[in-house]
Amino acid sequence: MPFASLIRDVEYPAQRTGMGDVAREQFQQRRILLREGARPRTSDRAAVQTMLLLMFAVAGFVLAIACANVANLLLARATDRITEISVRLSLGASAGRVIRLLLIEALVLGALGGVGALAVARITLDGLLAIMPAGVGVMLNFEIDTTVLTFALALGVATSLLFGLFPASHAVRTALTTGLQARSSRASGSRAANRFRASMATAQVALATALLAMAGLFVVSLVNVARVELGIRREGLVTFRLSPYLNGYSPERARALFERLEGELRALPGVVSVTVSVLSDDNWTNNLTVEGFEAGPDTNTSASAAQTSIDYFGTLGIPLLSGREFTLADSKGSARVAIVNEAFARQFNLGSRAVGTRMALGAGGNRPLDIEIVGLVRDAKYSGVKEAAPSQFVMPYRQADAGTLTFYVRSGSNPRQTLGMIPALVSRIDANLPIVNLRTMDDQIQDRTSVDRMLTILSSSFAGLAVVLAAIGIYAVLAYGVAQRVREIGIRIALGARTADVRRLVFSQVGRISLIGSVIGGGLALGLGRLGQSMLFGVQGHDVSVIIGAALLVLAVVFAAGIVPARRATLVDPVTVLKAE
Repeated sequence: MPFASLIRDVEYPAQRTGMGDVAREQFQQRRILLREGARPRTSDRAAVQTMLLLMFAVAGFVLAIACANVANLLLARATDRITEISVRLSLGASAGRVIRLLLIEALVLGALGGVGALAVARITLDGLLAIMPAGVGVMLNFEIDTTVLTFALALGVATSLLFGLFPASHAVRTALTTGLQARSSRASGSRAANRFRASMATAQVALATALLAMAGLFVVSLVNVARVELGIRREGLVTFRLSPYLNGYSPERARALFERLEGELRALPGVVSVTVSVLSDDNWTNNLTVEGFEAGPDTNTSASAAQTSIDYFGTLGIPLLSGREFTLADSKGSARVAIVNEAFARQFNLGSRAVGTRMALGAGGNRPLDIEIVGLVRDAKYSGVKEAAPSQFVMPYRQADAGTLTFYVRSGSNPRQTLGMIPALVSRIDANLPIVNLRTMDDQIQDRTSVDRMLTILSSSFAGLAVVLAAIGIYAVLAYGVAQRVREIGIRIALGARTADVRRLVFSQVGRISLIGSVIGGGLALGLGRLGQSMLFGVQGHDVSVIIGAALLVLAVVFAAGIVPARRATLVDPVTVLKAE
């Protein structure tokens, strides 16, 4: 039905009572505003924005680790070219010109890396989409557009210039100082170069420790979320939503549709029970007046409201603690009744006297207490997994008109089979009636925890990459250091140094780098934990055990990376070294 016809033939006749001429004209001239559909709900969008801010910081850390590796490689390469640079300077090239040459080479490297990164990014994004929870992909734009292309190339250029500047200037400074007699071993062994290599390796350990700690926090948080007791028996439960009033149904037709559908759903093979509720993801609340409860000026008297049919709590597996559930007698014209949960009873100090207490919608004034509480049920979570169960009261949907209902179908055998039969059943009743969110309760809960799982996947992936890069960086620093210290190691061995002494020489450097890096990384982990605290559940962002565990794991990987360079150092032949001298 066109929107203009819907306004004219459905909405206006239902709401025209009391409208003046101006209000009627404005109402009938309303227009529909279409917006892009690939957007999350407002609350989810805020969570995703926080998540992306955190992931941007994490990606920056990984980039810094990669840049530290590249800077060390550029330093080693420039050091090996000291003689070439000395010749260029002696032939009249200025220091600035040589530095520009080295920076241009680094720039080309960065540009090629940026281009290669786009190809890797495309593969990575496809992989992320494949492992991401269902429904998360629509929240994010996973396309590489002009903006992403420009950003990647600009980032490659900027990081190349920034991290290539010290190696270039150091090489030129060394060549100017030592001239044509410079030797690579002396140049590479300079204090400035050694400090630079050690500081870059230390930074890699620190960043890897921080990222691994952050990933550990999200893993613990996800485990805690998975263990949350929802108060609902979700196995075998299928849910979907219908809104017949959007198709022009009158309240009477909608009521008849709901009752017919309930009956036919119960007749499906394997179905144990069926119930419905007027319960949306964004539950509405009401201020209440409760018998015997004295509310002060700042007292919270609001509670979440819902409407359900018979056997609602039994179908969902929510225990009835006292009183009764709704019956078919709780319909229009009958005495108004309600069922409340434990949180409601606590909020209004009902204790064991909840059943039989009377209440009224609205707060303040002398309102008639025309609703009787006939049942008390255990707390349950319907939408927010991390939040506490809300204070809630439930009333029979048959005592009011309902335009939208959520159906819950309990299957005793195969819920997936029941899931497949529901569309055909609804279509047989009304082929134009759309079904919304047809899924199992397990799938619905998975959707509710999708952001947590996405954070865990992304942070763990980044942390794993960071640890690998850090291990490669440490290995490169140690291997290059051993290669440049062959003469020293050979002399030590010739003078009687044992294999254990040589290994201790290499691992002492690993120990210094690891200790300082772990301490700095612990501080960074505290900062990241504070940034991501709002997205954690059941764990603090400053959890010491997680940070220490991350540091120990990084230390183990770093020391493992030092095994091969240490072994090479022990295999140095002192005779060969002394002959070369």
